Amino acid sequence: MKTFSVLLVIDLQKGFITPETSRVAAAVDAAQRDFDVVVAARFTNPPNSPFRRLVGWQEMGPGTAGLDLAFTPRRDAIVIEKTGYTAMQPELLAILRRCGVRDVHIAGLETDACVLKTALDLFENGYRPIIHRDLCGATRPGAHEAALDLLSHLIGKNQIV
Repeated sequence: MKTFSVLLVIDLQKGFITPETSRVAAAVDAAQRDFDVVVAARFTNPPNSPFRRLVGWQEMGPGTAGLDLAFTPRRDAIVIEKTGYTAMQPELLAILRRCGVRDVHIAGLETDACVLKTALDLFENGYRPIIHRDLCGATRPGAHEAALDLLSHLIGKNQIV
């Protein structure tokens, strides 16, 4: 069975684009061509979510413009939906198994939240998460670098490229 290279793009959506994250979309647009498979995980904040109930964050609700992807996924990209921090959904696991991969290249937003949580979940499920520092970003100043530092400790510095 052929092994494919997979790029997982996490939450690169218009609702998360700020001056701190605007560089990521163009970088991901260009990087897609280097991978056999591109999977985009799109976040939605449904009614009664823990984000709404516990944090008071009401943005990114169903049907809002912020949900639109902020990059142009290539024609064969697979889009999966998520309602929490992690992109480690059954649909993603099925794709990874079908592709026969152990390494998952990660791009997207927020490095300090969804990227971090997904990388840890992949790690704990036997996958090698490879974080592309130039393809990730965070809206809070300093959070991107802090998350990369934490990830290099938690999953190994060789997984940050």
